[in-house]
Amino acid sequence: MPTATPPISRSLFAFSILYGGMTCIAGILGNKQVALGPLAVEAGIFAFLLLVVLSSAVAELHGRETANRLVVLGFVPLIVSMLLILTVLALPASPEMDSERLAGFQLVLAQSPRLMGAGIVAYGISQLLNVGLFSLMRREGGLLWLRGALASILSQIVDTLIFITLAFYGVFPILDLMIGQMLTKVVLSVVLVPPLIHGFVAIGRKLDSR
Repeated sequence: MPTATPPISRSLFAFSILYGGMTCIAGILGNKQVALGPLAVEAGIFAFLLLVVLSSAVAELHGRETANRLVVLGFVPLIVSMLLILTVLALPASPEMDSERLAGFQLVLAQSPRLMGAGIVAYGISQLLNVGLFSLMRREGGLLWLRGALASILSQIVDTLIFITLAFYGVFPILDLMIGQMLTKVVLSVVLVPPLIHGFVAIGRKLDSR
């Protein structure tokens, strides 16, 4: 007699949907540079920080193995969304479409294959690293906010090293860009990640207690 498959928890279901959405939107948001006081950063970092928070919250609530599966499954909406964008870009535009709107659409979405590939590689390595570091520190009994911040800082530094090197090495000098991005991500990881992780873990526990 086949064994019944246990139902997915409410928190894992909700966080998985949000996680998939963030993988799709991060690259689009990255087309805008935002100023945060003296810091300048591409806006995709906010979606990537939410990915870090969500994978850490899932690791806290459901364990490292489940969080790693979430990261791996995140490749599906990420790659499918990229393929859909490439397909839409390749299709001819309607002659009735406003030319300025078409130019803006092409400018925002027409990323090079090199940028897309760099984003996929950086996503996978940095997110799995984040889950691994967070879970390792959990076994050592570290505080939730501290584990979240440290894992985010280290994984975002690695993300920056990989993405900028793969995307821009040989195109222009990358050292200044790399340092600036790392500094910004470290600051945002310290300021935003701890309260967000506490919030998502609390929400997850409340959802699962119903």
